[in-house]
Amino acid sequence: MNIARAPLNADQGTLPRLPGWVTSRRGESLEDVAFLSGAALGHLHLVVMHADVPQSLLRERLALRAAEASVAQSGRSERAADLRDAVHLQRPGDLPGPAGEIYQQWRQAVERPISVAALHRAVSTYSETTRAVWLGRLGAGQGGPVGRASAVIEAVLSDHPRAEHVALILADAVLAQALGWKHMVPLFGGGLTPRDLRKTGEALRLACHHAAVVSAVEATRMAADLTRRAARLHAVAPKLRAKGAGAAVEMFLTRDSVAPSALPLPDRAARRLCDRLVALGAVREVTGRDSFRLYGV
Repeated sequence: MNIARAPLNADQGTLPRLPGWVTSRRGESLEDVAFLSGAALGHLHLVVMHADVPQSLLRERLALRAAEASVAQSGRSERAADLRDAVHLQRPGDLPGPAGEIYQQWRQAVERPISVAALHRAVSTYSETTRAVWLGRLGAGQGGPVGRASAVIEAVLSDHPRAEHVALILADAVLAQALGWKHMVPLFGGGLTPRDLRKTGEALRLACHHAAVVSAVEATRMAADLTRRAARLHAVAPKLRAKGAGAAVEMFLTRDSVAPSALPLPDRAARRLCDRLVALGAVREVTGRDSFRLYGV
C-alpha cells in the first residue's frame, strides 16, 4: 500500500481562526447566545469541511470527550484512559463493561455517515417502538439547528430520564444533519452538564446554545492540533520501510488510539513500528505504561 503524501498547507495558519469576539463575549439572553452559537458553528463548518483536517480522527477524539462526560453523568468513575483500555485492549469475546459500551456507542455514531441504520446501535437497548419514535426525529422538526437538537434532548429524556447519552447522541446527529454535515460531530455530548439536562424549554435551548459555543471552540482548537500532528505523521511516513506501514499510518490517522496488536503487521514488527514513530515524534504512547500500551497521533 502506498503511503499518502503530506497534505499541503497543513500548519495551523491555514485553518480559519475563530474570531476573538465569539469567545470574549458572553451573552445572557437567548437572542444573544443564539447569535454567538451561530457564529461559532459557522466557523466550525469551515473547519469540518477543511481538506487538511484529519476529520475521522477529530470525530474520534471528540467522541472520547463526549463519552467521558456521558460516563461521568451516569455516576461512574471511569475517565478517558479507562475508556481507551476498555475498548482498545479488548480481546475477542470480551465485553467492554458499561462505561466501555457507552464509549463504543459514541464511536459507532461518528464512524459512518448519519442515517437511521447507523444510529440504531446507539439506541439498541430500547424497545423497537421507542427507537422508531426517536429516530423518526432525524430530519424532522422546525426551527434552527440548535433548537431542533434541544427538542430531541427534551423528548428523549421525558420518556427515559436516564438515557442521557442516547439523547446527546441523537441531538448531535440532528445538529449535524441540520448543518449539512455528512457525519456527526460530538458537541453537545461534551458541552452539556447534568444540570443542563434537567432543564426544559427555553432554559434548555439557552444551555444548548452555550454548549455549542464552548464545544465549537474546543473542536476548533483540537482540529488545529490534530492537523499539525497529522502533517508530522505524513512527513515521516516515507521513512517507514515495514510492509504494511502505509495501512498502519492510515489507522493512526483515523483512530484515537491503536494497540500494536491491531496493526496489520506481525506483533514484533508492530511494536518496532510504534517505537519508531514515537522516536520520530509522529505518534505518542498515551498510557504511560511499560506494557499493554496504546499509541495515538
